[in-house]
Amino acid sequence: MNLLDTLAALFPDSSRTTLRQLLQHGRVRVNGEVEKDAKREIAEDEEVDVSQKAVNIALPSTLGLLYEDNDLLVVLKSAGLLTVATEREKATTAQAHLNAYLKQKGEGRVHVVHRLDRETSGVLVFAKNLETRDRLKDKFAAHDVDRVYVAIVEGYVDPIRGTIESHLRERRDLKMVSADESHPEAKRAVTHYRTIARAHDCSVLEITLETGRKNQIRAHLSEKGHPVVGDTMYGAKTNPLGRLGLHAKLLGFVHPTSGKKLSFTAALPKAFRDFMKI
Repeated sequence: MNLLDTLAALFPDSSRTTLRQLLQHGRVRVNGEVEKDAKREIAEDEEVDVSQKAVNIALPSTLGLLYEDNDLLVVLKSAGLLTVATEREKATTAQAHLNAYLKQKGEGRVHVVHRLDRETSGVLVFAKNLETRDRLKDKFAAHDVDRVYVAIVEGYVDPIRGTIESHLRERRDLKMVSADESHPEAKRAVTHYRTIARAHDCSVLEITLETGRKNQIRAHLSEKGHPVVGDTMYGAKTNPLGRLGLHAKLLGFVHPTSGKKLSFTAALPKAFRDFMKI
């Protein structure tokens, strides 16, 4: 049975013209993904559903929606926006904005999978249900996720590419530092980097994370003698961008339900491009 026939069986009181309009307007999903091809063959084990009529729901300018299906949301977070609430700030966070977005759509709430530091921009994924959250968390824990960052750091890094590996722990002042691997709170952290440009006595690095510890990039680069610009917590003396020079450029993973490989790339912020003159 093709998709149009399947819809006709699901909605016997609707005309085929109406059903074709549903397809054209992107309201029909097969296995959680929008499908517009009326002739697509539908297997017995495939799930077909129709979303409610589209509602014009705006997210704040600090949060852009990159992808959405029945299980997850992928967003682009601006620098300065918290991922989740703190004791001091509960309303102006990516999590709160997305909860409000889903509420307006008559859906539930988001579940946190991972975080970006407040002053780091880039790609974030949230789950729409606990099962998806747990499966994605397992992927992050197993390092089965592609994570690429761009960092602008003080000085010219030598060698121009390499790997930084240590065991990181969190001090009482919340700063992450390398420690002996025998320390009970120390966790292995591996950061791969390569220099992609040099400008204004700074290096622009592409960072690939093998592990994802708190402040891992910031701590590792600082201990190498090249703190991220604007990162006073980790010893930066300059702030040419007027913000932290760290951007989560790419996030890739296998969809926990469909099994499809997804990859999302966020263009460099204007401050980065202006600094690099590209």
